Amino acid sequence: MSQEVRGIIARAKGQPVTMETVIVPDPGPGEAVVVIKACGVCHTDLHYREGGINDEFPFLLGHEAAGVIESVGPDVTDVAPGDYVVLNWRAVCGSCRACKRGEQQYCFATHNATQKMTLVDGTELSPALGIGAFCDKTLVAAGQCTKVDSAAPPEAAGLLGCGVMAGLGAVLNTAQVRRGQSVAVFGCGGVGNASIAGARLAGASTIVAVDIDDQKLAWARELGATHTCNSATTDPVEYIQSVTDGFGADVCIEAVGNPAVYRQAFEARDLAGTVVLVGVPTPEMTIELPFIELFGRGGALKSSWYGDCLPERDFPMLIDLYLQGRLDLDRFVSETIELGDVEAAFDKMHHSEVLRSVVVL
Repeated sequence: MSQEVRGIIARAKGQPVTMETVIVPDPGPGEAVVVIKACGVCHTDLHYREGGINDEFPFLLGHEAAGVIESVGPDVTDVAPGDYVVLNWRAVCGSCRACKRGEQQYCFATHNATQKMTLVDGTELSPALGIGAFCDKTLVAAGQCTKVDSAAPPEAAGLLGCGVMAGLGAVLNTAQVRRGQSVAVFGCGGVGNASIAGARLAGASTIVAVDIDDQKLAWARELGATHTCNSATTDPVEYIQSVTDGFGADVCIEAVGNPAVYRQAFEARDLAGTVVLVGVPTPEMTIELPFIELFGRGGALKSSWYGDCLPERDFPMLIDLYLQGRLDLDRFVSETIELGDVEAAFDKMHHSEVLRSVVVL
């Protein structure tokens, strides 16, 4: 039998979100209903509201979440009612060409729940990233549920569902930063500061944070940056070279998704260095780089999608590191809010007042 719950809906491009009644069906084959305990307010949710992802309104927003499984479909065996889970938007298929070669983190056929959640009048909802977690309960594919240690509070654990995982994974999985290397991170919002934390966790010796906002740079210092550069007043390429013996950084993480910033990251890397793009560009953006520099500098230019993570591998491991005190997920939580405060949280995000607002249900 379907259930009526509260959910945060974006009905039209650029319009304030509203709290409305959402109909959640019983889970079918391969599906699970999850009681949401906490969900971070991610910039991607704002992109959905602004029409920056697609125009499949109305959206049920929220995706960076932790909760408890209430019920599962008849064929689900990997998770069970009562399991404490972090939700992910990479439910791997197990049968595509990437999965068959043992690279499930690159699965080319990830999937979501088959059934649709709806409004009371039957209007089908588009759940953000196939999750829709600004809601008391949500319907997802069972493969989107990753069981973790319940000792981790949901407001911290849920952050692994998107932004923090993207930033950590860009460093740990995509760049594979090693002890003693130098890392520069361009853009110090939630994703960029997670990259800072990841570089510290990996043992990087020099960690440079670059941003145009002093508050974000202050957060970066708290999370492990050894140096900060306000690129509104200081040339970041020259600064990074000055703190790396004139060479540039071994790894540069671009966490903005801006061609001009990417060019700075490209120019700030050492010979044979690596640039990782984790910031999300818009479709119309282009970039031009000197071809001889691509050849002459060597190294690698990479993109990182969801931190190249495999949730069943990475989420439990990162939660263990958090519980050991080695990964400070709590520092990302600027405030906890109620479900009806999401629109105000978007405004705080826009003005760089918070690193993460987290809805607690």
